[in-house]
Amino acid sequence: MVRIAVDAMGGDHAPGEVVAGCVAAARDLGIEIHLVGPEDRVRAEIRAHGGDRLSLRVAHAPEVIEMHESPAQALRRKRLNSISVGLELVRDGRADAFVSAGNTGAAMAAAVLTLGRIEGIDRPAIATALPTLNGRIMVLDAGANVDCKPKHLLQFALMGSAYVEHVLGVTAPRIGIISNGEEATKGNELVLHSAELLRASGLNFVGNIEGRDLFAGKADVAVCDGFVGNVILKFGEGIALGIFQLLRQELGRGLVTRLAAGLLRPRLRRILKRMDYAEYGGAPLLGVRGVCIISHGSSRAKAVRNAVAAAADSAGGDTVRAIRDTVRHVQQVAPASLSTGD
Repeated sequence: MVRIAVDAMGGDHAPGEVVAGCVAAARDLGIEIHLVGPEDRVRAEIRAHGGDRLSLRVAHAPEVIEMHESPAQALRRKRLNSISVGLELVRDGRADAFVSAGNTGAAMAAAVLTLGRIEGIDRPAIATALPTLNGRIMVLDAGANVDCKPKHLLQFALMGSAYVEHVLGVTAPRIGIISNGEEATKGNELVLHSAELLRASGLNFVGNIEGRDLFAGKADVAVCDGFVGNVILKFGEGIALGIFQLLRQELGRGLVTRLAAGLLRPRLRRILKRMDYAEYGGAPLLGVRGVCIISHGSSRAKAVRNAVAAAADSAGGDTVRAIRDTVRHVQQVAPASLSTGD
């Protein structure tokens, strides 16, 4: 049975919504979940959500890192926090993956400190799924590293390619680099030098892709520094919410329009589902020696349930081994691409 450790105290709606999502995951997926947090409080939530007879365990962690706290200071001051204790379960082999909707900086820092980095990876990256016309595209980095060197973007591509192939089942994933034009001459120094490394890497590199190409699905993996990736992510969230708010306003005007809206409601719901971040659950932190899923701080039960499912899929796909093997393959076929790019 797959075992997932979940930060019961992470996020704006913890522990209630987190526990509710874990109860749904345990019931639907048949997996074992270790809820990490103050034992009495977590057990009370499990009882409240009817999870007493499910495969739910509690790992006691009396301290909580709040969303506003400095990650470095909080990790030093609160050593028995729910994030660190959950990651220690993964490190010690008592859980196969970890999920948290809590302080992102603390989760990233604790993952590196507790699990360590995969050999050949200098900087772990957040890989976020965005919907496209024909599936999804993984964008990385989505915020972990705002200042990058070309070798880092190559490493992001290696990790993204391994994840998409082994977890999502895409053969020979297409790798694109986000730029301000599709021509090979476009881009800043980081993009131009990174593209050179990607062309020499042996990966299925399709060249520069523009912002509009993301939704069109011209690549399976899009690499960029964390500053660009986070702006894209937040803009995408905002534009999706804005579009549906406009639709709600316009479709509520007049009797005929409301009747037409009623007929269209099932299709609109399907579109909304494809664009809803809660459907993806969370974003994998790639590059550490263990599976770590970082969820949105505003996650409710549905998003938590799907984050646990994503963690189980990542654990089953053996993401760490896949990334390690991809790095070794590129070291063999194109060693120059990994030894340059500083």
